[in-house]
Amino acid sequence: MPRQARLDYPGALHHVIARGIDGAYIFKEDKDKKEFLSRLKQRLSESSLQLYAWALMSNHVHLLIQTGETPLAEFMRSVLTGYAIYYNKIHKRKGYLFQNRYKSILCESDEYLLPLIRYIHLNPVRAGIVTFQKLEQFLWTGHNELMEMGRGPVAREEVLRFFGEKEGEASKVYVDFLREGLNVEEV
Repeated sequence: MPRQARLDYPGALHHVIARGIDGAYIFKEDKDKKEFLSRLKQRLSESSLQLYAWALMSNHVHLLIQTGETPLAEFMRSVLTGYAIYYNKIHKRKGYLFQNRYKSILCESDEYLLPLIRYIHLNPVRAGIVTFQKLEQFLWTGHNELMEMGRGPVAREEVLRFFGEKEGEASKVYVDFLREGLNVEEV
């Protein structure tokens, strides 16, 4: 029986999670994360999708993507297949890298957008990989980009607009919102 098509339409907001097969690492080294981000950024520039949040963990990836005319399935297939080929070649391995298809949770309400951004960007803090105080310098989430520390694939202006009109004010409100999330369970 064929798999069911995912629900997708222009403007749909998806929380995408891709996990390593059997919980295995999908990133062994920083160069692997850089390669994944490079592929992600390249595919985003060729598509009509926007990335609002992301986090790269050792054995999984979180992405918050708003689709445009490019279907999510086409975009993810390109990113994940290309990365899996790279990873298998570099690490001299064969077989599947990712567990099943990526998971895509459709976010049907705007009220979940900001909590999802917070959840994704705080993922490494909650996992004990980095402290909240050092999250700004941590290279493997979109938080770094929102704080203008890095140049990555996140739609920075669009995300900060949810927090305020002026950039400096919006950044402060965003950081306060993240800090509040350390005491609250969400999503």
